Amino acid sequence: MQKHVVIIGAVALGPKAAARFKRLEPDSRVTMIDREKLISYGGCGIPYFVSGDVSDAVELQKTAFHMVRDVEFFRATKGVDVRTETEAVAIDRAAKTVTVRHLPTGREETLTYDKLVLATGSTPSALPVPGAQLGGIHAVNGLDAAQRIRALVSGGKVSRAVVVGAGFIGLELAVALADMWGVETTVVEFRDQILPGVIGGNLARMAQKHMEEKGVVFRLGEQVRTFANADGGIDEGQVARVVTDKAELEADLVIVAIGVRPNSGLARGAGLDVSERGGIKVDDQLRTSDPDIYAGGDCVELKHLITGGVAYLPLGSLANRQGRVIGTNLAGGASTFAGAVGSWCVKLFDLSAAGTGLTLAAAKAAGFDALNVHVSQLDRAHFYPDKGLMSLELVVERKSGRVLGMQGLAVMGDALVGKVDVVAALLHSSPTVEDLSGLEMAYSPPFAAALDILNVLGNATENILSGRNKGIQVDEFAKLWAGRTAQEPYILDCREHANVEELLQKHPGHWHNIPQGQLRERLAEIPRDTGVVLVCNTGARSYEAFITLAHAGFGDVVSVEGGMTAVLAAGVEV
Repeated sequence: MQKHVVIIGAVALGPKAAARFKRLEPDSRVTMIDREKLISYGGCGIPYFVSGDVSDAVELQKTAFHMVRDVEFFRATKGVDVRTETEAVAIDRAAKTVTVRHLPTGREETLTYDKLVLATGSTPSALPVPGAQLGGIHAVNGLDAAQRIRALVSGGKVSRAVVVGAGFIGLELAVALADMWGVETTVVEFRDQILPGVIGGNLARMAQKHMEEKGVVFRLGEQVRTFANADGGIDEGQVARVVTDKAELEADLVIVAIGVRPNSGLARGAGLDVSERGGIKVDDQLRTSDPDIYAGGDCVELKHLITGGVAYLPLGSLANRQGRVIGTNLAGGASTFAGAVGSWCVKLFDLSAAGTGLTLAAAKAAGFDALNVHVSQLDRAHFYPDKGLMSLELVVERKSGRVLGMQGLAVMGDALVGKVDVVAALLHSSPTVEDLSGLEMAYSPPFAAALDILNVLGNATENILSGRNKGIQVDEFAKLWAGRTAQEPYILDCREHANVEELLQKHPGHWHNIPQGQLRERLAEIPRDTGVVLVCNTGARSYEAFITLAHAGFGDVVSVEGGMTAVLAAGVEV
């Protein structure tokens, strides 16, 4: 039987659901509405349009075969009636109608539906401070906003910018402004690290240091209090200053990127179940509390497959997958979307960051007795000329060895994302460290090491869990080094003398050197009445040294995970 499906929202999930449904039921009708002029664009590509990597905004609307996904495209190729600049005002579930308003004219009409899809997305969170309405302050909530920012920077009207928020969007836009356009860019974040909530502190410091080397200034643990114009006013004019609780920053442009909130007001007004945090509640078939209304994308909450609780994951990849599920079910199918583990990636100048599952902090907050283990290693065979360093942190449950998440950094972003995707796939089945150690990975020197870094990470974690190694993270080493006395700690560098000579001269009496290959013959040189901290380049030799010292009866010994590679990458001064 022919249906009429109404879809509210036409950026990611809406078009996917519409196209899937029309393939399955070509004779049914679909009406898709959106309040904006531009539809069906790759929103995650916006920072790359701002940077100039994507030359024209229309490229974000094109298919892989270079057709622009506009109103006519959907009418001609998909059989979908799209109405832009049209806002859904109210849903009458009993009558199965949606009242819509054409924004340019104010004209309202009522659409009847058999099935309804809410793809209402999200809205950037506002910063509730004086002066927030001044000109030059932008939230990147769509392609129109991106075009305005691009016009300003490409026209040479911006020399200093302040980005508020150090999450994905904030950092991507900071890179876009500083890299292509040479704008002096400062990022203000009220938490004490970048990428809060998705990556651990040590990896965050490494990524921050890389961005600082590229010219971005960070002000962490700092809150914006006021925006002001050139005269200090907050009511009208253009922004000229950003006043925080610690400083006053000059700015020609301000971008506020402090997160997003689900657009669920329409659903709440219709009496659908909505969580306290604002996400629309859906089942595994993405049905709302009304079986004739589906929802997905940034406006819903999902099941977190590791914690079993709910999570808000506004990611374009999830929205597109959910769109297919909804499209299938609109046609009478029973497709399911079980949930997500929360996989992500971001490019930060020449460094890439990626992760999946829980961070250590998130695991502990969820009630797991968890720890994390750091490994730094080349991403392919050490003898192959085109290689790069990769740093990974694995989060595991201490008692069971269950893998809860992994995050990492690498120069070769495609290699890093490949490793993260493997772990993400495993997380659906509650893998253990042993599973990671035994994982079969494709190998050839141009692509990987014979013992893949994921195998090494599993092995290193098993050594920590079993007590065969006792590792400390970079932040722990930094505290020990900053609080050192004449006697403690005894820093023992296991690298060859030539690699350590500068540190020995710089820190006589504090930094010591016995190459790992000479350790067994020189045990008498190492004090037994003080703590020993072992370090090498990446942690491999210091682990071997730990085994040697433990066997020789040394009790208070630790090795630095990731070695000097991690220490220096995190900006620890030694």
